[in-house]
Amino acid sequence: MNDQAKEKTIYSFELFPPKTPEGMEKLAVNIRRLNTVAPSYFSVTYGAGGSTRDRTFETVSLLRDLGINVAPHLSCIGSSRVEIQDILHQYQKAGIERIVALRGDLPSGMGATTSGELGYANELVSFIREETGKAFHIEVAAYPEVHPQAPSARKDLENFKRKVDAGADSAITQYFYNADAYFAFVEDCERLGVRIPIVPGVMPITNFSKLARFSDACGAEIPRWVRKRLENYGDDIDGIRDFGHQLVLNLCRRLIEGGAPGIHFYTMNQAAPTLRLWQDLGLPGTESIRP
Repeated sequence: MNDQAKEKTIYSFELFPPKTPEGMEKLAVNIRRLNTVAPSYFSVTYGAGGSTRDRTFETVSLLRDLGINVAPHLSCIGSSRVEIQDILHQYQKAGIERIVALRGDLPSGMGATTSGELGYANELVSFIREETGKAFHIEVAAYPEVHPQAPSARKDLENFKRKVDAGADSAITQYFYNADAYFAFVEDCERLGVRIPIVPGVMPITNFSKLARFSDACGAEIPRWVRKRLENYGDDIDGIRDFGHQLVLNLCRRLIEGGAPGIHFYTMNQAAPTLRLWQDLGLPGTESIRP
């Protein structure tokens, strides 16, 4: 972990684009609350095609208008080289300096023939470098518990290394609740010669049923004992939140003490759960948090 510790500590927040004007208004309020602690940047998830993509641009513009550093997600599935090139140039003109480069998922209703000209994240990273040189700091995804579509842990590591070799500057992991999985993944990367900062992604726990559905879909493991404890709370929302907060708080403490280069919080567009963790961790800017 020594190489990672040499870098500046990064604490960042992830948002997703709301589907309605009302959702955007609510998000703007939460963005202002989250920004009181001055995170390194906010990332914004991306959907290929149509209105989903437009909502990403709208959310990115909101953040830029507020003077906030933003790292838009950019996926290659469902997009042509020309479309990606246009987006990159738009972001350059807007003064954006960081991008999260992902393969992405094919939007529902789109077949394999419309999946785009770039099929993998390493190809997208190479394309960004070819088109823009060093204009962007490029983040890529990492999977401490193995990508759900990877045939093996070894193949997943090799795929991750391809993204790094293509020009990635750092990585953000899928969220997890087992710190050992993260530390083992970093050690495996170091043995392969991968030295970029790998920032752990952390998801606050506020709703067990939603977390379970999301985790089952994206391949993030909820340890059995955690599932059982959360199930025991039933409809006790406060109990779930208090247990989840303490669990994630302890996870964050172990990650920081173990030398992680920062934490990327999956906020789910909510300010309170993440700011509660931030405050209890005593991270920079804690004194700015108001009830």
